[in-house]
Amino acid sequence: MNTFRIVPLSKEYVSRIKATKIDAYGYPVVEQLASGYGPCRFSLKPFEPGKDKRLLLRHSPFEIANAFDQPGPIFIHKEEVAPYQNIHVFPPEIKADTKNFPLTLIGYNEDQKMVFTQLVKDDDVDILISQIFEEHKEVSYLHARNAEAGCYICKIERA
Repeated sequence: MNTFRIVPLSKEYVSRIKATKIDAYGYPVVEQLASGYGPCRFSLKPFEPGKDKRLLLRHSPFEIANAFDQPGPIFIHKEEVAPYQNIHVFPPEIKADTKNFPLTLIGYNEDQKMVFTQLVKDDDVDILISQIFEEHKEVSYLHARNAEAGCYICKIERA
């Protein structure tokens, strides 16, 4: 049974960023050779450092401007890539690489207020997501973030 849905950045959003080279805050997008693993917030695949070209932009994963709005830096592939497709499974390449992708899950209610946090550590993130949605009805959706850098990776909604 599918209990959750992974939500990467939309094709429309990514296409607009690539076409205008300006982020949603009016700042120029920065092109660079990948020096880290990322991931791309559209394909949800890691970058190959020293090989992939990526675009750095400021992004907020929230729709409501309030104290919990957390704009920050994210990356997308410069080249055209396929969007993340297996939306009922956490991205396997991120899940498998806990060294480069230490994860934390942050839960928000429908008013976009933070109501839950949990470090993933060595837990199976797919099982943990399902458990959170089952046990914490106040959580409307989750954000997966890098637990060390704090940067946004993707949104996770109830299925």
